[in-house]
Amino acid sequence: MRLHRGMDINQNNHLTISGCDTVELAKQYGTPLYVIDEAFVRNNCRIFMQAMQKHLNGGRVMYASKAFMNKAICKVVCSEGLGIDVVSGGELFTALEAGIAPELLELHGNNKTRSELEMAIENDIFRIIIDGFDELDLIEAIAQEKGKKNISISIRLRPNIEAHTHEAVQTAKLDCKFGLGISDGQALEAAKRIINSPYMALKGIHCHIGSQIFDVSPFSVLAGHFITFADELRAATGVILEEFNFGGGFGVWYHGNDDPKEFEQYIIEISTNLRKNCEQINYPMPSVSIEPGRSIIGAAGTTLYTVGGVKEIEDVRTYISVDGGMFENVRTAMYGSKYTALAAARMNEEHITKQSIAGKCCESGDMIVWDALLPQIKTGDTLAVLTTGAYNYSMASNYNRNAVPAVVFVKDGKSALAVKRQSYEHITANDIIPDYLK
Repeated sequence: MRLHRGMDINQNNHLTISGCDTVELAKQYGTPLYVIDEAFVRNNCRIFMQAMQKHLNGGRVMYASKAFMNKAICKVVCSEGLGIDVVSGGELFTALEAGIAPELLELHGNNKTRSELEMAIENDIFRIIIDGFDELDLIEAIAQEKGKKNISISIRLRPNIEAHTHEAVQTAKLDCKFGLGISDGQALEAAKRIINSPYMALKGIHCHIGSQIFDVSPFSVLAGHFITFADELRAATGVILEEFNFGGGFGVWYHGNDDPKEFEQYIIEISTNLRKNCEQINYPMPSVSIEPGRSIIGAAGTTLYTVGGVKEIEDVRTYISVDGGMFENVRTAMYGSKYTALAAARMNEEHITKQSIAGKCCESGDMIVWDALLPQIKTGDTLAVLTTGAYNYSMASNYNRNAVPAVVFVKDGKSALAVKRQSYEHITANDIIPDYLK
């Protein structure tokens, strides 16, 4: 049985997270419940910060908040020295509402709206990473209206790198909605336009290869693409880029034989190859940024459930129905993701019997874990599904008008709400019955 850092088994044979009994958490806060181990998050932040300092003399670590975003996590990661990468007006607003300094924020997105860009420009955030030519038009128009100049810009590149991961999370292939192509000259054209604009200042280049990457070698390939483009830009314009942003995508353990690298190994790979490439063409070593999201929060999160019915189909499968489902974890249905489940109140019992954990949504594909290894489960048991910190709360919905669960932070034996559980009143709050239907 594999447990994450910060997990243990107490004298009652209950699973604990950072000293908190998960069975008691389920009773106190209800289920389904997202539990975030704050100490685990902080430790991951420190690993990245220390690795960047050791191998790259600093640089920037920008937490990719799309993985998990609320005010509390903003406070935690920024207190550890990280900045925040946001991809929407909602994420940007959340960070600003949490009191995060604008100089710690960068804005991504392949179709930023005018209002999102206005918020970023008005607040003088650290960086806008542009994704297309239409965006440049908008930025210039807004800058003129607001009287802003030299807005810090990076260009997201599409260098045609295929990472060995799920098709839906590869983000640097030639056929991809993200970024500007290198081979077709789009990225260079965009760079020249930014350089010649009084409203924008070209600071760097960016690429995010994909997600859940277990192999470090794609990052050395990316270093080569970066320096080739930077050298081409230097030859064409004389401009030396200040920053290369390598994105994130560093893999974490979910299930079985997943074999992620130590996070420092990715930084070593980037540092070694970037330095070598820079030396070969006599290019000044740029500042390096990374954008870890899942690798910061993924394994720090656990979801707790209460078992309702148990349905055995002889010689086929046993279905365990819980009070969650694809409204709070759509990743199994969407990506075929695999998870590890534990019987939180029966940790002393062997987890060897295959049983599949089903959600309560009206979909046959609403499964949380196929073929989980557990004791023989019964109604009322508390189940813990591991590594649910990333993209579970972020992708939660009100499908079937189910409520988005609460989020609890735990640390040193204490727990505190970080997000309230939705009520039915929350779900219907924005509903309006048109007059003609009254």
